Amino acid sequence: MIELKDISKIYKNGEQETVALKNISLTIQDGEFVVIMGTSGSGKSTLLHILGCMDKPTDGNYRLNGEEITKYNARSLSKIRKSKITFVFQNFALMDKYTAYENIELPLLHRRIPARQRKKMIKETARQLGIESQLNKLPKEMSGGQQQRVALARALVSGADIILADEPTGALDHATSMELMNILKGCNQKGKTVIIVTHDREVAEFADRVINIKDGMII
Repeated sequence: MIELKDISKIYKNGEQETVALKNISLTIQDGEFVVIMGTSGSGKSTLLHILGCMDKPTDGNYRLNGEEITKYNARSLSKIRKSKITFVFQNFALMDKYTAYENIELPLLHRRIPARQRKKMIKETARQLGIESQLNKLPKEMSGGQQQRVALARALVSGADIILADEPTGALDHATSMELMNILKGCNQKGKTVIIVTHDREVAEFADRVINIKDGMII
């Protein structure tokens, strides 16, 4: 379970301060499908980055599965990202010079999974997502939808229980977007906690709960 209490985030540039989040309190249960909605600059991506341990709050407390992680150092937060949380980004974040297979393999290498087991996991996940034929291709040789499926496959093989997605359909056409959302819904139905940041109301219809954020506050 994710518990945020009075989370604030202030960015400083010299004497100038930008308040991104103001006293956010939020609980997300294991296995929920939650969408965070807001316009550009509302603070939704900052909130997602804090949830994903990619950024630290200026004030407040963050408990993950009962564990207070707000004061963790960078190494401890990195361990959480590798074991408990995985990400899907709008721009896919694939390594350009790596094949689809090699991109999907990266989190398994970090976990030191044996080669034979890695191959089995990658092929099974690729089959589930319909990208078996793409495994030997570079990202530039694939469509946007295929690249996003590769990015999702990489997220799924990590074994993490929490999937965070930042505008995952932003670079996709409508049909491909709906296919991706149905895949994420399927992951959620198998027990994964899914948290998506979006401004797309059609994407929000897949969620169990929608959280609206404006000017750094939940409304």
